Amino acid sequence: MCGVFGAYSASGAPVLEDVYLGLSALQHRGQLSAGVAWTQGGSVHIKKGLGLVHEALQQNELAEIEAHAAIGHVRYATAGGTERENSQPLGANYAQGPVAIAHNGNLTNATALSSYLANRGAIFQTTCDTETIIQLMAHQPSTVQLEALENALTKITGAYSIAVLFEDCLIAARDPWGFRPLALGRRGDDYFVASESCAFEIIGAEFLRDVEAGEILVIDRRGVISRRLPITAQRLRHCSFEYVYFARPDSVIDGRSVYAARKNLGACLARGGKCPQNSIVAGMPDSGTLAALGLAQEAGVPFEAGVVRNRYVGRTFIQPTQRVREAGVKIKLNPQPGIFDGKEAVIVDDSIVRGTTAGRTVSTIRGAGAKKVHMRIASPPVRYPCYYGIDTPSSEELIAAQSDIEELRVKIGADTLRYISCEELCESIGLPREELCTACFDGGYLDEEESGGRLEV
Repeated sequence: MCGVFGAYSASGAPVLEDVYLGLSALQHRGQLSAGVAWTQGGSVHIKKGLGLVHEALQQNELAEIEAHAAIGHVRYATAGGTERENSQPLGANYAQGPVAIAHNGNLTNATALSSYLANRGAIFQTTCDTETIIQLMAHQPSTVQLEALENALTKITGAYSIAVLFEDCLIAARDPWGFRPLALGRRGDDYFVASESCAFEIIGAEFLRDVEAGEILVIDRRGVISRRLPITAQRLRHCSFEYVYFARPDSVIDGRSVYAARKNLGACLARGGKCPQNSIVAGMPDSGTLAALGLAQEAGVPFEAGVVRNRYVGRTFIQPTQRVREAGVKIKLNPQPGIFDGKEAVIVDDSIVRGTTAGRTVSTIRGAGAKKVHMRIASPPVRYPCYYGIDTPSSEELIAAQSDIEELRVKIGADTLRYISCEELCESIGLPREELCTACFDGGYLDEEESGGRLEV
């Protein structure tokens, strides 16, 4: 999971400050690094660094650069290490001109493609799967850039929502399965693309629509031109975990409000079992709060902001190591004094991935005076690794893959534990199950026939 943002001004107005602000709105999608790219004088220019947007980039410097087209990226490492060279955007100046790319997702055939290209002389500068796209383009030196990009995209499989920059052109493309979100916005004659629609509000732009699965948008002085990849997916696979955890609640993804989806998830939990008497409902901030509100409203049980989040601590799930995740939990979440005294606490969280936060939460709430602690999870158990952009590389790291629900309840110390089913998840989101990816819950991966092997360059 990463965040991408792109801007193009037909009037020639500078856009790098817009990109900076857009990335700031997408900071929840990646905290490891941030960067921007633009073209000038026939070359690509890149500024990037490790850390949050305001740490990696200088807004005042970007505001002085006269670039009317630019892209940006915030990174959460899922492919390649945490080294600075893997920070994005990635760029190159090759036979057909400058190119830069910002990518959200994971390419499932990147290893095979990288080996194929290396055997034909490609010299990789990173261990990031995104570089495969640039190398595929460079191996078509006599092909114009847009055609070279389209050809490259027909060779790769897996998840990609990308913003690509040429000399005087912004490209947005989404894989044929639609794994990761990508949105189009406009402000006057300026166009923007972003991983989530929430990024448009900060720059005063209007959300126009989602980029469709398998669509390529060419944005230049002519406006927006839509093209299609010559690949037809057997079914769509929009990531259901975007609605559960990743996306900001003020985003709309593939026509569905994230806010409404999370409240529906909570209401679904309420319908699955009554809350005990003398109970209060509290959500784990921030992604569990709306589900908790939905549960409380459906069940008719008081809702309290019973857990306070330290705003200066990032998302513990997307920290790079277990030790850092555990340290983050200890200083991130604290119970409100007196709220849980003598009560049965119904605590709602979005998911249990590694179990770090859940176990700490139960012991903390119990220590704050709760008679009992009932955990309610607004998603199915996460039992399978994701190969499409979530950092769960093996089942050994997933606590629900190692335990049944009763064993898991005992491990985290809760009095009761309940999840929702995949069917309830899809119903709450409001999209048909055949349009959602639930692979991390049920192991329903993209199969060989769907993905196809595309190694010919």
